[in-house]
Amino acid sequence: MSERVITPRSRGFLFLDSHPAGCARLVEEMWRAVPAPERVPDTAPVALVVGSSAGYGLAATIAGLARAGIRGIGVCFEKAPTERRTATAGWYRTAATAELALRHGQEMVFLNGDAFSDAMKDQVADLLRERFGRLDHLVYSVAAPRRTDPDTGAAHTSVLKPIGEAYRTKTLVFDGEGTPEVKVVETAPAEGDDVEQTVAVMGGADWERWVDHLADRGLLADGFTTAALSYIGSPLTDGIYRQGTIGAAKSHLEATARTLDERLNKLVGGRAVTSVNGAAVTQSSTAIPGIALYVGLLRGALGEAMVPPIAQLAELWDQLTGVQPLDVDEDGRVRLDSWELNSAVQAAVTERWETATTETITRLADLEWFHAEVQRLYGFAVPGVDYSAPTNTRIPWPDTTS
Repeated sequence: MSERVITPRSRGFLFLDSHPAGCARLVEEMWRAVPAPERVPDTAPVALVVGSSAGYGLAATIAGLARAGIRGIGVCFEKAPTERRTATAGWYRTAATAELALRHGQEMVFLNGDAFSDAMKDQVADLLRERFGRLDHLVYSVAAPRRTDPDTGAAHTSVLKPIGEAYRTKTLVFDGEGTPEVKVVETAPAEGDDVEQTVAVMGGADWERWVDHLADRGLLADGFTTAALSYIGSPLTDGIYRQGTIGAAKSHLEATARTLDERLNKLVGGRAVTSVNGAAVTQSSTAIPGIALYVGLLRGALGEAMVPPIAQLAELWDQLTGVQPLDVDEDGRVRLDSWELNSAVQAAVTERWETATTETITRLADLEWFHAEVQRLYGFAVPGVDYSAPTNTRIPWPDTTS
């Protein structure tokens, strides 16, 4: 057993270590925050969550277990602890999620590896056939910087760039002592094959490949539903997000949903949708220029009315499992972001954005909340955890055989 005191050390929004006890406590908090199910299914639905260890994928996994009573498989890619470093936060969150599922008598297996690879798809297909049977639901939530195409072997890399011209935006940074600063940054436009590379990584190709892989093996249940998690966001961040390279990937994801929806309807009477979620502090979102500032201002405007990911995903599971009707917009998207894109909310955030400076930011944005949320991504700043006490960092990966 390796026990030591772990203190937060970071480079910007990236932390060098994670806190196992804090990650476990955070998972318990999320589980307790899930509303009690309106009805308990006669048979636990079989579900697969691809990207189950962080952000909205983690929320999908926990909400699926606590709200929809799922059993099945979570797929993620996390690093184990070493002599010098802790494991990644997602490793500890996965271990805690598996423990909670076991405690509640639910069978959830977690596989650690490259979700883009056909080897992982084969492993999931074999496990479904041997242990769970046909799949009722697939939630796809993968945010990755690189993807290797299984057919060609080509490695693709995604970029965060505007399309057409350089993009200037306000952004929020913190110095080494945590003092906030509002800066203007400029991002050069996409060039060469940047758009195609980003679409290859973050578009719908891998989601479609998962569905095809499982369909070809006869593993989709009648009425199978699948949702890919997405984001649209505010006009304030349009230039770098929806109108940028990521936006091109999101458009491809939505086009893929329409193709899959038509195919699944004919094949198994199924559905495919994208789920447009509201803003949150995630490890992916903090890397995008302007998003940190926007989310801090959004929290400043909304306070406790800001809807957390776990509540949004509980609503999504209600729709996927038929507790509530599947409610989609004219583009076939489930909209869980209406609370954020409400015109009054956006007007309030825009007013704050326009007057945000280093001198005014502390009264316009909820920076205490934002800073805590960033730390919580790595298991720090979680109430009830004694960070002065040594903690075991050698938490094993959940057993996949029991």
